[in-house]
Amino acid sequence: MGTLRLGPYTRARGAVLLPGSKSISNRALLLAAVAHGETVIEHLLDADDTRVMRAALEALGVRCIDAPPRCTVHGAGGVFPKSKADLFLGNAGTAVRMLTAALALSARSGATHYRISGVPRMHERPMGDLVDSLRKVGAQIDYAGCAGFPPLIIRSMRRASMSFAQPLKIRGSTSSQFLSALLMALPLLSTTVNEPIQIEVEGELISQPYIEMTLQLMQQFGVCVERQAWRCFTVPAGARYQSPGYFKIEGDASSASYFLAAGALGGGPVRVLGVGGSSIQGDIAFTDALIRMGAQVMMGDDWIEARGQPPLKAIDLDCVRIPDAAMTLAVAALFATGASTLRNIGSWRVKETDRITAMTRELRKLGASVEAGADGLRITPPSALVQNVAIDTCDDHRMAMSFSLISLANAPVCINDPICVAKTFPEYFECFSTVIGG
Repeated sequence: MGTLRLGPYTRARGAVLLPGSKSISNRALLLAAVAHGETVIEHLLDADDTRVMRAALEALGVRCIDAPPRCTVHGAGGVFPKSKADLFLGNAGTAVRMLTAALALSARSGATHYRISGVPRMHERPMGDLVDSLRKVGAQIDYAGCAGFPPLIIRSMRRASMSFAQPLKIRGSTSSQFLSALLMALPLLSTTVNEPIQIEVEGELISQPYIEMTLQLMQQFGVCVERQAWRCFTVPAGARYQSPGYFKIEGDASSASYFLAAGALGGGPVRVLGVGGSSIQGDIAFTDALIRMGAQVMMGDDWIEARGQPPLKAIDLDCVRIPDAAMTLAVAALFATGASTLRNIGSWRVKETDRITAMTRELRKLGASVEAGADGLRITPPSALVQNVAIDTCDDHRMAMSFSLISLANAPVCINDPICVAKTFPEYFECFSTVIGG
């Protein structure tokens, strides 16, 4: 497993070129794979989550050719070449949900048999809402283990049972990835369904910026979805993905949050390159939270810079639009005066680990008083942080990256299993070391 000791540090200053966005990378890979034509993808993230997506697409017969920093994907035109595949997707929730829908609605003729599995934690992450919606239009999906969770067996659709006279319904309160998966997969039915397809969201739709991201990427690949508020979405008749030819991935806004927080805690300035005011990622709103906490933030189209000094101001924030970056805020709250409250983070419970439980436990190790609810945290910092705490990361990349910031309190901290950051940012600690100092 290994342990990495960080700090004590008091200063952060410098610039970091961010890796490509994981959320955009995996969406772009899948859209390029099912589109007509070749797509050159630039600045594609090279990390565990994107590697398993690429490996899965190649196992399905899609050609992906590397010429760093670019990857050329030869689109399969909506029909995966291979009719059988056993796909291991690690703990990549985006890949599991989106490939499940794409394979279930694939227009491929003849018998198909696909198996989707992952690490043990992936087999604890819910899939039932998505599977139920897909089954209603004829998808044949079986659970190979516990009902409602991976592993999954996907077979050819029952074409005769497809009906879109009524809207297809999906719950929005568990994971926005379910809706994104449906939206991205439905155009694959265009060869057999010549009518608009409506999706209705039941209940609250969490993480709405990720849906907006999905819609923008679909549009760049030739499919424009109509949206009525956040309740109803219409995929047009005859929708077909067409390669844009060239597609550039933004820097990852979630990853940017750790460095911007470092600038706010360690004097700064710390600048991140590759993402800025023109971003389509919801976690760009993390900058608003930093400003509310007292940091100074500057931004261009493709860069952001932060500076500041503790103590920060406590914050009470609805984090439904920034669930990943909210983990950074939970640690930043230890540098604030007074109690901070993070609301609407219930989706943390079904991520790489139960993040509400894990974050509560590790913050308390550092001396914080933490009140944990079903979908929120109230964090009161201690008068002085406990030093030399060993942080258990629970094989969760965001736990490791968030708690690295403790080292900027002039308090040494140990990060257990630091290589878990390979999920989305393999070089994180190397980059972190370039901007921190005593």
